[in-house]
Amino acid sequence: MSNPCREVITLQLGHYSNFVGTHWWNLQDAALSYDPETPPGDIQSDVVFREGQTLGGHVTHTPRLIAMDLKGSLRTLRQDGSLYDPGRDSSPLTWDGNLMMHKESPPAKNPFLEDLDKLDKGEILAEAYLYTTSQPQSSGAVSVDTVNSQLARLQKGYRLEGSVRVWSDFLRIHLHPRTVSVIHQYNHDGEAHRLEAFGQGEGLLQGSVLEELEDKLHFFVEECDYLQGFQVLCDLADGFAGLGSKVTEMLQDAYGGRGILTWGLAPVSHPDSTPMKNLFHQLNCTLGTVHLANNSSFFCPLTLRGGLGRRPSSPTAFPHLNYDPSLWYHSSSVLALALDALTSPYRLRNNSVPMWQVADTLAVSGRKVVAAYGAVPFPMMHDSSLPDALSACTDALPWKPLSACSEAGDGKCYSQLATLKGFEGQKLISSLAPGTKPSTPLHSLHSGEDVLASYIRSFYPTAPLALQLVSTPSKLTPPFPQIFSQSLGAQGFLQSQPLSPGSPAPVVSSVPVMTSLQSAPVLGRWLSELHRGVSTFDIRRMAPSFLSQGPEMADYEEALEELRHLARCYRDDSGGVMRSSSEEDDYD
Repeated sequence: MSNPCREVITLQLGHYSNFVGTHWWNLQDAALSYDPETPPGDIQSDVVFREGQTLGGHVTHTPRLIAMDLKGSLRTLRQDGSLYDPGRDSSPLTWDGNLMMHKESPPAKNPFLEDLDKLDKGEILAEAYLYTTSQPQSSGAVSVDTVNSQLARLQKGYRLEGSVRVWSDFLRIHLHPRTVSVIHQYNHDGEAHRLEAFGQGEGLLQGSVLEELEDKLHFFVEECDYLQGFQVLCDLADGFAGLGSKVTEMLQDAYGGRGILTWGLAPVSHPDSTPMKNLFHQLNCTLGTVHLANNSSFFCPLTLRGGLGRRPSSPTAFPHLNYDPSLWYHSSSVLALALDALTSPYRLRNNSVPMWQVADTLAVSGRKVVAAYGAVPFPMMHDSSLPDALSACTDALPWKPLSACSEAGDGKCYSQLATLKGFEGQKLISSLAPGTKPSTPLHSLHSGEDVLASYIRSFYPTAPLALQLVSTPSKLTPPFPQIFSQSLGAQGFLQSQPLSPGSPAPVVSSVPVMTSLQSAPVLGRWLSELHRGVSTFDIRRMAPSFLSQGPEMADYEEALEELRHLARCYRDDSGGVMRSSSEEDDYD
């Protein structure tokens, strides 16, 4: 059933959140279709994009987005953008004295940004026109897809690993002038005036910062007809955790009837880390988890770290990815692919699940922290079927932790939302000739939903399960990093034959992804580990500067008690299995 467009406003708070968000918006831009002859896909782009017009009357589609970051974090990106640029002010100067001009050289642009400038100036469009008209049976019309393919053809895949310093270095879309908000009180680079502590972030949401945020929110909210809520991407390991706590509290007070789905982002590693900085990261993650969960419809940490403590295990590894965990440009691309699937249910064109319903499915009885898992990419052979793919994963689920929280493996789960995105062109059921005996029970089922539900219930037999199957894959366009193994073909499916020696690996242009959001008893142990990690030392002795700008010691202790109570909400009181005394200590 077709739905009215239920708009979503996105907030990105912090530098790593903007890394993930930039990849995510690039994926959304790749899915936009401007061709009226092209059938619409599964995803309704207007949920997150707004339509506007330039001064020249050209129709634009820009994200319904507020992105906050620190001074020095934009490099070549203008804060007010260039899409609606009215031109330079040519009014004469009225100063009669001497003038001395100091012109600072702008930061150098990488090859991708240089080509984007050419595209804006029409140079690549002209090359695309020449390319199009040179093809047989050409009508001379230049489509957006042709421009995109020409952009890809010009560079044959940008290698930006050595040149990406900030998120705008790989941003391929125009932003609305009201999108970017720069916090000038703190620096992005350097040792001085860094936003390192939770209390610093809490203290920011006042004065001009608060006024600017309220002004931007009102602008985007007032043009929505059916606002369903807000998706908040917030850095968890630095002072933005404190700012995000105050922002979500403000959203809850002003728009309490809307969904507030908060994703807490943490990179695998930080540049120039020290033991004291790592301690601050742990404290920020702990306080951020408590407050963001309190103020949101649900809270989900997203990270490829092996844990949020000071000594995490190895980063999450995926069988068909060759990514560098230390590169934010790489790790954020993996999380963005997962987030594209995780957020799909409330962005569907037909039969979408509103934000409030997603939250109500997962956040029950005070359990507002959920864990994410993902198969990036989902291992499916080209020209095979979903039963074939799942039958190859009978020993273990194909997804990996995306929240630094491993699955318990005991089949216990309070609720789960699983999404399979990107099976376009593949069979969801087995095509058996009459009289043929199915090779597995999955091959005997008659719908993709039944196949996926039967498979997941073989691991979680009693857990409530919600499913979403989305045919459209995540489309990858430059400059998404080519982090995929040679076992994948161009559409992201496994190849039946290995590449011959010396053959170049195909450029992967789309991938299928499978994700799961879970509320499970294992989260209680995960939250208890957070609590123990900061309860084993005296913060006033080891990190007195953390409390110097807030929170007060009493507020800090209250937050730890709230975390302890939150962990107890995940106790498994089913009576099926008695916990040992050590397991009781995890909660008590």
